[in-house]
Amino acid sequence: MELMPFLSWACIVFTVGMFSTGLNDLKKMRESKSADNIQFLPFLTTCLNNLGWLYYGILKTNHTIILVNVIGAVLQILYIIVYLHYTKQKKQVMSQTLVAATVLTFSWFYFTTFLPEGDARLSQLGLTCSVVTVIMYMSPLTGLAQIVRSGDVRCLSFPLAVATFFTSTSWVLYGLQLNDYYIVVPNSPGIFTSLIRLYLFWRFGFVNQSSPAYKSMLI
Repeated sequence: MELMPFLSWACIVFTVGMFSTGLNDLKKMRESKSADNIQFLPFLTTCLNNLGWLYYGILKTNHTIILVNVIGAVLQILYIIVYLHYTKQKKQVMSQTLVAATVLTFSWFYFTTFLPEGDARLSQLGLTCSVVTVIMYMSPLTGLAQIVRSGDVRCLSFPLAVATFFTSTSWVLYGLQLNDYYIVVPNSPGIFTSLIRLYLFWRFGFVNQSSPAYKSMLI
């Protein structure tokens, strides 16, 4: 149990660091007064994920999970607000946000109305959050074949890959200490996918370290 305080702080620091990588997108939007070339759905899905895990942390009375996801949800909401302000596709973005809010509302109603309090509710919520987290961690692999063919890693974020590796590792270790496999299992793919991305940077990104395109990936 002596490891728990250290692992708890590691989870907080690394996860907040990972969520904070979105501040770079926020900076770009403010400087360019545009949301072009910035993806909106990652902000929205991460916010939903944060709110799900926040509820899980409340049911489990785990202050580490609660704190991390409160900060994460606040940051994602900030990104969403700024994106809505600068995007030219306000109707589409508002529609996606409305769908997400509807899903969140129905999910809350289902978990609080149809599932009894206690282990059943906690288990189903943990399983749901785990599935969503696994999908989020695996999503960067969708363009893997194209990156390998082209050798162009500019669409990847080096800071995010590093942050994801340390975040996932700390949560896996933390989950093992708690014997909570709803935490361990969904974070394991995060280690796997971040290692793949780091390998791609080593294989393709460091070849042209002096190029402006390469330097822009590290900002």
